[in-house]
Amino acid sequence: MVRLSGSALVLPIVLLLALLGARDVQAGLFDDEEARRQIKDLSVKANERLDIVAKGQIELANQIQALRDENSRLRGQVETLGYELEAAKKRQQDFYVDLDGRLRKLEPQPAASAEPKPADESKPPAETARKAASDPAAEARQYEAALNLFRANKLKEAAAAFDAFAKTHPDSTLTPSAYYWLGNAHYSLRDCKKAIEAHRLVANKWPANAKAPDALLNLSTCQQELADVKGAKSTLEALVAKYPESAAAATARQRLKK
Repeated sequence: MVRLSGSALVLPIVLLLALLGARDVQAGLFDDEEARRQIKDLSVKANERLDIVAKGQIELANQIQALRDENSRLRGQVETLGYELEAAKKRQQDFYVDLDGRLRKLEPQPAASAEPKPADESKPPAETARKAASDPAAEARQYEAALNLFRANKLKEAAAAFDAFAKTHPDSTLTPSAYYWLGNAHYSLRDCKKAIEAHRLVANKWPANAKAPDALLNLSTCQQELADVKGAKSTLEALVAKYPESAAAATARQRLKK
Protein backbone atom coordinates (compact mmCIF):
# COMPACT_ATOMS: atom_id res chain seq x y z
CA MET A 1 0.00 0.00 0.00
CA VAL A 2 1.25 3.49 -1.06
CA ARG A 3 1.03 6.14 1.61
CA LEU A 4 0.61 9.82 0.64
CA SER A 5 2.42 12.43 2.50
CA GLY A 6 0.58 15.35 4.15
CA SER A 7 1.53 17.77 1.34
CA ALA A 8 0.23 15.39 -1.28
CA LEU A 9 -3.19 15.34 0.42
CA VAL A 10 -3.43 19.12 0.73
CA LEU A 11 -2.96 19.81 -2.97
CA PRO A 12 -6.10 18.00 -4.23
CA ILE A 13 -8.14 19.66 -1.55
CA VAL A 14 -6.90 23.11 -2.58
CA LEU A 15 -7.67 22.41 -6.22
CA LEU A 16 -11.18 21.25 -5.35
CA LEU A 17 -11.86 24.38 -3.35
CA ALA A 18 -10.56 26.54 -6.19
CA LEU A 19 -12.87 24.90 -8.69
CA LEU A 20 -15.86 25.35 -6.39
CA GLY A 21 -14.98 29.01 -5.83
CA ALA A 22 -14.59 29.68 -9.55
CA ARG A 23 -18.01 28.17 -10.21
CA ASP A 24 -19.59 30.40 -7.52
CA VAL A 25 -17.89 33.49 -8.98
CA GLN A 26 -19.13 32.62 -12.46
CA ALA A 27 -22.68 32.15 -11.10
CA GLY A 28 -22.39 35.52 -9.35
CA LEU A 29 -21.33 37.19 -12.61
CA PHE A 30 -24.35 35.73 -14.43
CA ASP A 31 -26.65 36.99 -11.66
CA ASP A 32 -25.27 40.53 -12.02
CA GLU A 33 -25.81 40.50 -15.80
CA GLU A 34 -29.45 39.45 -15.39
CA ALA A 35 -30.04 42.15 -12.77
CA ARG A 36 -28.50 44.80 -15.06
CA ARG A 37 -30.65 43.60 -17.95
CA GLN A 38 -33.82 43.79 -15.85
CA ILE A 39 -32.91 47.26 -14.58
CA LYS A 40 -32.32 48.40 -18.13
CA ASP A 41 -35.70 47.03 -19.24
CA LEU A 42 -37.45 48.73 -16.35
CA SER A 43 -35.67 52.00 -17.17
CA VAL A 44 -36.77 51.80 -20.81
CA LYS A 45 -40.37 51.09 -19.81
CA ALA A 46 -40.33 53.92 -17.27
CA ASN A 47 -39.01 56.36 -19.88
CA GLU A 48 -41.69 55.27 -22.31
CA ARG A 49 -44.38 55.85 -19.72
CA LEU A 50 -42.92 59.26 -18.87
CA ASP A 51 -43.00 60.17 -22.58
CA ILE A 52 -46.66 59.13 -22.79
CA VAL A 53 -47.54 61.19 -19.69
CA ALA A 54 -45.60 64.19 -21.02
CA LYS A 55 -47.38 64.00 -24.37
CA GLY A 56 -50.74 63.76 -22.59
CA GLN A 57 -49.92 66.81 -20.48
CA ILE A 58 -48.92 68.76 -23.58
CA GLU A 59 -52.15 67.82 -25.35
CA LEU A 60 -54.18 68.75 -22.24
CA ALA A 61 -52.41 72.10 -22.01
CA ASN A 62 -53.11 72.74 -25.69
CA GLN A 63 -56.78 71.89 -25.21
CA ILE A 64 -57.03 74.20 -22.18
CA GLN A 65 -55.42 77.02 -24.15
CA ALA A 66 -57.78 76.39 -27.05
CA LEU A 67 -60.75 76.57 -24.67
CA ARG A 68 -59.43 79.83 -23.24
CA ASP A 69 -59.02 81.28 -26.71
CA GLU A 70 -62.56 80.18 -27.64
CA ASN A 71 -63.91 81.64 -24.40
CA SER A 72 -62.20 84.94 -25.12
CA ARG A 73 -63.59 84.96 -28.64
CA LEU A 74 -67.12 84.24 -27.42
CA ARG A 75 -66.82 86.88 -24.71
CA GLY A 76 -65.80 89.38 -27.36
CA GLN A 77 -68.77 88.42 -29.49
CA VAL A 78 -71.13 88.80 -26.52
CA GLU A 79 -69.73 92.24 -25.73
CA THR A 80 -70.04 93.26 -29.38
CA LEU A 81 -73.62 91.98 -29.60
CA GLY A 82 -74.47 93.74 -26.34
CA TYR A 83 -73.08 96.99 -27.67
CA GLU A 84 -74.92 96.60 -30.96
CA LEU A 85 -78.14 95.79 -29.10
CA GLU A 86 -77.82 98.90 -26.95
CA ALA A 87 -77.05 100.97 -30.04
CA ALA A 88 -80.09 99.54 -31.84
CA LYS A 89 -82.26 100.23 -28.80
CA LYS A 90 -80.99 103.82 -28.71
CA ARG A 91 -81.69 104.27 -32.42
CA GLN A 92 -85.18 102.86 -31.93
CA GLN A 93 -85.78 105.23 -29.04
CA ASP A 94 -84.58 108.18 -31.09
CA PHE A 95 -86.79 107.11 -33.99
CA TYR A 96 -89.92 106.83 -31.87
CA VAL A 97 -89.17 110.07 -30.06
CA ASP A 98 -88.82 111.81 -33.42
CA LEU A 99 -92.00 110.14 -34.65
CA ASP A 100 -93.77 111.22 -31.48
CA GLY A 101 -92.82 114.82 -32.15
CA ARG A 102 -94.07 114.61 -35.73
CA LEU A 103 -97.39 113.10 -34.69
CA ARG A 104 -97.95 115.71 -32.03
CA LYS A 105 -97.55 118.42 -34.61
CA LEU A 106 -100.43 116.86 -36.54
CA GLU A 107 -102.69 116.61 -33.50
CA PRO A 108 -105.05 119.52 -32.80
CA GLN A 109 -103.83 121.51 -29.82
CA PRO A 110 -106.09 123.61 -27.61
CA ALA A 111 -105.41 127.30 -27.94
CA ALA A 112 -103.68 128.90 -24.97
CA SER A 113 -104.76 132.28 -23.75
CA ALA A 114 -102.55 135.16 -24.82
CA GLU A 115 -102.25 136.61 -21.34
CA PRO A 116 -102.38 134.67 -18.08
CA LYS A 117 -105.43 135.47 -16.00
CA PRO A 118 -104.98 136.32 -12.34
CA ALA A 119 -106.02 133.63 -9.92
CA ASP A 120 -109.54 133.96 -8.59
CA GLU A 121 -109.13 134.11 -4.83
CA SER A 122 -112.82 133.35 -4.35
CA LYS A 123 -112.35 129.87 -5.81
CA PRO A 124 -110.88 127.02 -3.76
CA PRO A 125 -107.17 126.14 -4.23
CA ALA A 126 -108.05 122.73 -5.72
CA GLU A 127 -109.94 124.32 -8.58
CA THR A 128 -107.12 126.80 -9.14
CA ALA A 129 -104.64 123.89 -9.28
CA ARG A 130 -106.80 122.06 -11.83
CA LYS A 131 -106.82 125.15 -14.04
CA ALA A 132 -103.05 125.45 -13.76
CA ALA A 133 -102.70 121.78 -14.61
CA SER A 134 -104.80 122.20 -17.75
CA ASP A 135 -102.51 124.88 -19.17
CA PRO A 136 -101.45 123.50 -22.60
CA ALA A 137 -98.05 125.16 -22.45
CA ALA A 138 -97.34 123.65 -19.02
CA GLU A 139 -98.50 120.26 -20.23
CA ALA A 140 -96.17 120.41 -23.22
CA ARG A 141 -93.20 121.39 -21.07
CA GLN A 142 -93.83 118.59 -18.58
CA TYR A 143 -94.29 116.04 -21.36
CA GLU A 144 -91.13 117.18 -23.16
CA ALA A 145 -89.17 116.97 -19.91
CA ALA A 146 -90.26 113.34 -19.44
CA LEU A 147 -89.48 112.55 -23.08
CA ASN A 148 -86.01 114.07 -22.74
CA LEU A 149 -85.34 111.82 -19.77
CA PHE A 150 -86.32 108.80 -21.85
CA ARG A 151 -84.15 110.02 -24.72
CA ALA A 152 -81.20 110.31 -22.32
CA ASN A 153 -81.81 106.70 -21.23
CA LYS A 154 -82.68 107.80 -17.69
CA LEU A 155 -85.39 105.21 -17.62
CA LYS A 156 -86.41 105.25 -13.95
CA GLU A 157 -86.68 109.01 -13.96
CA ALA A 158 -88.57 108.93 -17.26
CA ALA A 159 -91.04 106.35 -15.95
CA ALA A 160 -91.71 108.45 -12.86
CA ALA A 161 -92.12 111.59 -14.99
CA PHE A 162 -94.57 110.00 -17.45
CA ASP A 163 -96.55 108.47 -14.60
CA ALA A 164 -96.75 111.86 -12.88
CA PHE A 165 -97.84 113.53 -16.14
CA ALA A 166 -100.59 110.98 -16.77
CA LYS A 167 -101.97 111.39 -13.26
CA THR A 168 -101.75 115.17 -13.35
CA HIS A 169 -103.27 115.50 -16.83
CA PRO A 170 -105.70 112.57 -17.23
CA ASP A 171 -107.69 114.38 -19.97
CA SER A 172 -104.77 115.78 -21.94
CA THR A 173 -104.30 114.89 -25.58
CA LEU A 174 -100.77 113.88 -24.61
CA THR A 175 -101.87 111.39 -21.95
CA PRO A 176 -102.10 108.38 -24.34
CA SER A 177 -98.55 109.10 -25.46
CA ALA A 178 -97.43 109.45 -21.85
CA TYR A 179 -98.78 105.99 -21.05
CA TYR A 180 -97.21 104.60 -24.21
CA TRP A 181 -93.77 105.88 -23.23
CA LEU A 182 -94.38 104.79 -19.65
CA GLY A 183 -94.85 101.24 -20.99
CA ASN A 184 -91.65 101.50 -23.03
CA ALA A 185 -89.70 102.74 -20.01
CA HIS A 186 -90.95 99.85 -17.88
CA TYR A 187 -90.08 97.38 -20.65
CA SER A 188 -86.54 98.77 -20.88
CA LEU A 189 -86.31 98.36 -17.11
CA ARG A 190 -87.30 94.67 -17.59
CA ASP A 191 -90.62 95.12 -15.78
CA CYS A 192 -92.93 93.49 -18.31
CA LYS A 193 -95.93 93.38 -16.00
CA LYS A 194 -96.03 97.16 -15.58
CA ALA A 195 -95.27 97.59 -19.28
CA ILE A 196 -98.29 95.41 -20.13
CA GLU A 197 -100.54 97.51 -17.90
CA ALA A 198 -99.50 100.75 -19.57
CA HIS A 199 -99.71 99.47 -23.17
CA ARG A 200 -103.02 97.72 -22.56
CA LEU A 201 -104.45 100.98 -21.19
CA VAL A 202 -103.42 102.83 -24.35
CA ALA A 203 -104.96 100.19 -26.63
CA ASN A 204 -108.21 99.89 -24.66
CA LYS A 205 -108.88 103.49 -23.61
CA TRP A 206 -107.59 105.30 -26.72
CA PRO A 207 -108.03 102.83 -29.62
CA ALA A 208 -108.13 105.67 -32.17
CA ASN A 209 -104.80 107.08 -31.04
CA ALA A 210 -101.88 106.75 -33.44
CA LYS A 211 -99.87 104.86 -30.81
CA ALA A 212 -102.53 102.20 -30.19
CA PRO A 213 -101.18 99.75 -32.85
CA ASP A 214 -97.63 100.03 -31.51
CA ALA A 215 -98.94 99.64 -27.98
CA LEU A 216 -100.52 96.32 -28.97
CA LEU A 217 -97.31 95.20 -30.65
CA ASN A 218 -95.30 96.05 -27.54
CA LEU A 219 -97.92 94.30 -25.44
CA SER A 220 -97.44 91.08 -27.40
CA THR A 221 -93.66 91.37 -27.00
CA CYS A 222 -94.04 91.57 -23.22
CA GLN A 223 -96.44 88.63 -23.20
CA GLN A 224 -93.96 86.58 -25.22
CA GLU A 225 -91.16 87.35 -22.77
CA LEU A 226 -93.41 86.27 -19.91
CA ALA A 227 -93.93 82.94 -21.72
CA ASP A 228 -97.59 83.78 -22.42
CA VAL A 229 -97.42 82.43 -25.97
CA LYS A 230 -101.17 82.11 -26.35
CA GLY A 231 -101.79 85.66 -25.13
CA ALA A 232 -99.07 87.07 -27.40
CA LYS A 233 -100.59 85.34 -30.43
CA SER A 234 -104.07 86.59 -29.55
CA THR A 235 -102.77 90.16 -29.22
CA LEU A 236 -101.01 89.98 -32.60
CA GLU A 237 -104.16 88.66 -34.26
CA ALA A 238 -106.22 91.47 -32.71
CA LEU A 239 -103.67 94.00 -33.94
CA VAL A 240 -103.83 92.72 -37.52
CA ALA A 241 -107.63 92.64 -37.44
CA LYS A 242 -108.06 96.11 -35.95
CA TYR A 243 -105.25 98.03 -37.65
CA PRO A 244 -104.55 96.07 -40.86
CA GLU A 245 -102.84 98.97 -42.66
CA SER A 246 -100.50 99.97 -39.85
CA ALA A 247 -96.75 99.32 -39.80
CA ALA A 248 -97.26 97.47 -36.52
CA ALA A 249 -99.68 95.09 -38.24
CA ALA A 250 -97.05 94.29 -40.88
CA THR A 251 -94.63 93.33 -38.11
CA ALA A 252 -97.37 91.33 -36.40
CA ARG A 253 -98.00 89.32 -39.57
CA GLN A 254 -94.32 88.40 -39.78
CA ARG A 255 -94.32 87.25 -36.15
CA LEU A 256 -97.44 85.17 -36.67
CA LYS A 257 -95.72 83.28 -39.50
CA LYS A 258 -92.94 82.09 -37.20
